[in-house]
Amino acid sequence: MSQVSTPFLSIIIPAHNEEHRLPPSLTEIDSYLRQQPYDAEVIVVENGSIDRTYDVAMAFADTCKYVRVIQSPDNMRGKGLAVKQGMLAACGQWRFICDADLSMRIEDLSQFLPPAANGYDMLIASREAPGARRVDEPEYRHLIGRVNNWIIKLAAINDFEDTQCGFKMFSRNAAEDLFGVQRMNGIGFDVELLFIAKRRGYRIKEVPITWYYDAYSTMKLWDDSVKMLKEILEIRQNWRRGVYAKKS
Repeated sequence: MSQVSTPFLSIIIPAHNEEHRLPPSLTEIDSYLRQQPYDAEVIVVENGSIDRTYDVAMAFADTCKYVRVIQSPDNMRGKGLAVKQGMLAACGQWRFICDADLSMRIEDLSQFLPPAANGYDMLIASREAPGARRVDEPEYRHLIGRVNNWIIKLAAINDFEDTQCGFKMFSRNAAEDLFGVQRMNGIGFDVELLFIAKRRGYRIKEVPITWYYDAYSTMKLWDDSVKMLKEILEIRQNWRRGVYAKKS
C-alpha cells in the first residue's frame, strides 16, 4: 500500500511500553489493510515509554511506508495527549483510535466505516451495548468498568453504556473540531470528547463489539474511579468557563 496525502482512513495507535504487543498488532493491521479497496495511514504515537516501543515502531515503519511514528514531548505524558497528537497529525477522511493490544479484532473495523457510519460523526466501540461480547474477562475487571460507567452517567453523560473502550472512529471534521479543544491527558479524555460532542450536536453511534480481555490491563478500581470523578469535575468546569468554545 502506497502512502497518499489524503487517505480514506487514518488509524492512530497510542503506545506506552508496547514493545511486545505492538509488532504483532501492526502485522495484523497491515495484513487487513492490504486487502481493503481504500488508502490508509497508520500513526503510532510513542508516549513516554521506557522500553523499545519507539525502536520497534520505527522498524515496522521502515517496511511499511504508510506507517508513521511520532513521539510525545519529553515533559508531557498521557493517553489523551498521545491520541490528540495522532488525530491532529492525521490526514484521513475517517480517523480511528486503536489500542495497541488490538483487543477488538481489526476485521470489525468495517462496522465503523461507511456505509455503517453514514449519518454519524463519531462511532464508539462498546463492550456493553446489546449484541456485544466480552471474552475471558474476570469479574473484578468488569466491576471496575461498571463502577466507572456509573460515575460517568451520574456526573457527565448518561447516553452511553461504555465510554472507555479504546476503539473510536471520528469523521475528519469532528476530529479536527473536538481534538482541537481537548484538554485532558489522562483517563477522562474519552468522556471529555463525548461531553463536548454531545453539546456540539454531533451524531454519535455506540457499536457493539466482541472484546478480548488482556491480562496486561493495569486498571485499579478505587484509584481510577477517584481520578475519573476529578477529571469529570474539571471537564464540567472547563465547559462553564468557555474553554471548549469553537475556534474562529
